[in-house]
Amino acid sequence: MIPAINVSQVHKHFGQLHALDDVNLQIEQGEFFGLLGPNGAGKTTLINLLAGLARPNSGQLSVLGKDVVKHYRASRRLLGIVPQELVFDPFFSVREVLRLQSGYFGLRHNDAWIDEVMHHLALSDKADTNMRRLSGGMKRRVLVAQALVHKPPVIVLDEPTAGVDVELRKSLWQFIQQLNRDGHTVLLTTHYLEEAEALCNRIAMLKSGRIVALDSTQNLLNTLTGCRVSLQLTGALPIALLPQVIEQTDHHYVLALPSYQALEGVLSALRMAAINVQEMSLQQPDLEDVFLQIVGKENE
Repeated sequence: MIPAINVSQVHKHFGQLHALDDVNLQIEQGEFFGLLGPNGAGKTTLINLLAGLARPNSGQLSVLGKDVVKHYRASRRLLGIVPQELVFDPFFSVREVLRLQSGYFGLRHNDAWIDEVMHHLALSDKADTNMRRLSGGMKRRVLVAQALVHKPPVIVLDEPTAGVDVELRKSLWQFIQQLNRDGHTVLLTTHYLEEAEALCNRIAMLKSGRIVALDSTQNLLNTLTGCRVSLQLTGALPIALLPQVIEQTDHHYVLALPSYQALEGVLSALRMAAINVQEMSLQQPDLEDVFLQIVGKENE
């Protein structure tokens, strides 16, 4: 099967800045794929290359087998991209904007699908509202709708929920997950790592223009062992346990333990010091822990 997105040996320079350094990435059709990294890692640069807004200095990128440089028009029709920036036309209503966007892809009489997209994004009651009168969150919804008007098989979401409310985030993900179940490929970049952990089947982590991790979400989570324990105590933590502390507020401590068996040693030390536990909870490692570990190692 032809990959939905194929990135092969891609380099991109901006003057002295090596924004993308030999990036190789293959995303299969139907995947929900996460692209993570700190600010300046090269995520948006890679998306701009896929969209044809910039050209690589070397290497190749393709969408469903269509080279983004040689077959720009064909590859662009296969993509729906939600940009990170809020860009909008201030002279038109929401429905007019979506009709114009449909026209860019040669689509006429597209109102039935436009109505469905607006319904799923809670835009129906704003259909005839001028774009200038919308809140930032509503404008973000219109950007998502614009990316979907031509029913692209590959959807790229660049920080789609940045600065939006919980209600939109929930409705957006329900809609995108349904599109993914219907066969659409989704590439997501986000700083909300809990979203990536819940939604993405595979994840690539980008740092300084290079991919430093690429695996299934579960395999990445399995690279971390141990657990965290959160303790609310009646007194100060014994000195012997201080090296395991990763967070502290008054008499509340979060300890990183190498295994669940190590918890008995912590409780034993507290009993010997005559310190009572008022509250205790165990926390599993999450994608944020994996991200910080991998990016931290790369920084070193």
